Amino acid sequence: MSTLTAPAPASGPKEPPDSSERHRLSVAGGLAALSLDALASVAYGPEAIVLVLALAGGAGMGFTMPVTLAIALLLAVLTLSYRQVIAAFPGGGGAYGVAKTYFGRRTSLVAAASLLIDYVLNVAVSVAAGVAALTSAVPALLPYTVWLCLAVLALVTAVNLRGIAHSARAFIGPAVVYVGAILLVVVAGLLRSAPAVPPAHVAQAHNLETVGVLLLLRAFANGCAALTGVEAIANAVPSFRRPRARRAQRAEVALGALLGAMLVGVAALIGKFSITPVPGVTVLAQVTKASLGDGPLFYVVQLSTVVLLALAANTSFGGLPVLARLLAEDNNLPHVFALQADRQVHRYGIAFLSAASAVLLVAAGGAMNALVPLFAIGVFVGFTISQAGMVRHWAGSRPAGWRWRAALNGSGALLTLVAALVVTASKFGEGGWLVAVALPLIVAAMSWVNRCYARIGRRLELGRTPAPPRPRRSLVVVPVQTVNRLACEALTAALSLGDRVVAVHIAQPGEEREARRFAEDWERWHPDVELVQLADERRRLDQPLVGYLANVPEPHVFVLIAEVEPEHAWERMLQNQRGAVLARALRRRTDAVVCRMRMRVGPATA
Repeated sequence: MSTLTAPAPASGPKEPPDSSERHRLSVAGGLAALSLDALASVAYGPEAIVLVLALAGGAGMGFTMPVTLAIALLLAVLTLSYRQVIAAFPGGGGAYGVAKTYFGRRTSLVAAASLLIDYVLNVAVSVAAGVAALTSAVPALLPYTVWLCLAVLALVTAVNLRGIAHSARAFIGPAVVYVGAILLVVVAGLLRSAPAVPPAHVAQAHNLETVGVLLLLRAFANGCAALTGVEAIANAVPSFRRPRARRAQRAEVALGALLGAMLVGVAALIGKFSITPVPGVTVLAQVTKASLGDGPLFYVVQLSTVVLLALAANTSFGGLPVLARLLAEDNNLPHVFALQADRQVHRYGIAFLSAASAVLLVAAGGAMNALVPLFAIGVFVGFTISQAGMVRHWAGSRPAGWRWRAALNGSGALLTLVAALVVTASKFGEGGWLVAVALPLIVAAMSWVNRCYARIGRRLELGRTPAPPRPRRSLVVVPVQTVNRLACEALTAALSLGDRVVAVHIAQPGEEREARRFAEDWERWHPDVELVQLADERRRLDQPLVGYLANVPEPHVFVLIAEVEPEHAWERMLQNQRGAVLARALRRRTDAVVCRMRMRVGPATA
């Protein structure tokens, strides 16, 4: 079976190789463009753990560090795994590329759908979280939450339309300030000689029977929200400068090290300062105040957190367009997503991501809590598929040390599968069911697109060498309403296109006088072109022409529809749209080649 294998050609002028490299990412740029989502998760990942463990009181809070260490261990496994994915699949795609190679098309579509869902939700959640932090600091802005969300989204979209390297340069500063601020909080807190509050729950810290395994699993699954975005670098390897895979691997390792250090450090301070959930105050804010006090440094940390949460959406803008391009090249998405403008910009992928995120933000009223239950479900599906695929990769290639690598990826697949099941079960009633429904629908939609391209490919006989082209007798039909310059230009063009040219005039009942006047004008003009006059009792514009074309002897028929191109855009409302009506009908009901010729009307042609 033949399928379409080549994507639509890239749009825009091609740049020399050296010039195009300027618009790709360095290691630092990759962290700024593709890792803000993961880095910003320090603001809500530890809090997600604490909110669950607090249900068991002091005994539960004592497990904050063990749960965080388990998440950090999974982060290390994922970092090492995606480092290997980057080397094995330098074309990008992450879990999608792994699944396509080792599990087939259907599983790869599940991985791709989960990533698409996660990218869109990441944008919505990040923007909503940033705006929520802002409105918490300035309550007077609360009524304008949705508009603020859309404004931030528009800003991030505009920056990314300038190119991913441009967005990376714009976001390096905020990323450096945020990471430096969090590490300052951790170091300052660890150096304090005594906790600000005596630890009341140390004695119960390891009372597993009191806490319960299910609660710990739920805390682990909630905290795993901090791992979203870890896969983005592997998905966007082609966006890096040469050597692409090496730079992407360094960025992946740097991300894992920074994120792991910040998560474990914040968890240590939560235990040291006996932090518990307080309504209206984030866990990170409490940790910061306990470490640095409530002076200027406290506000620096809070402001940098607000900014990075808002900019964390940039991870999706770096990852989704590249993934969409790969899906389009494999005929699973419309080929328009494979088009690439200058500065390595995939405009249609960016536009889709921005529009889908805007819809979610408006539907949720900009409320972060309405979106968070949907977050992080899809990404664990991708994690599990990617890890399982790498197990098959090691088992098939069997390089030196393949057993421990396969064991590492197998453990990661098991952990992420457990996390996916727990998160879905715990958040199903809070809106998680939407993701469970959306994922198979997206897979079905991509399968339908693939079948459509396969059907088109069979009709085009892709993969087969066609017979040499030979000329055929052709007829050019020109619909004409009046004798004027437009008709003259159309017939002049038609005489250059075909062997026989026929002008067709369509009259309506009650217009006999106009039809006779047109015939008289035609005779006086005498353009030496055959004229056919048609009519329809039901005053249809398209049916007479469709019926006429069904009886012409020529095997190759062109219909040349001449239209006026107004000088000003607003003047288009003055047109009668006859050309558009005819073109739609002819394309739908005949095999004729429809050409729409536009004649500009302006000062130059007056």
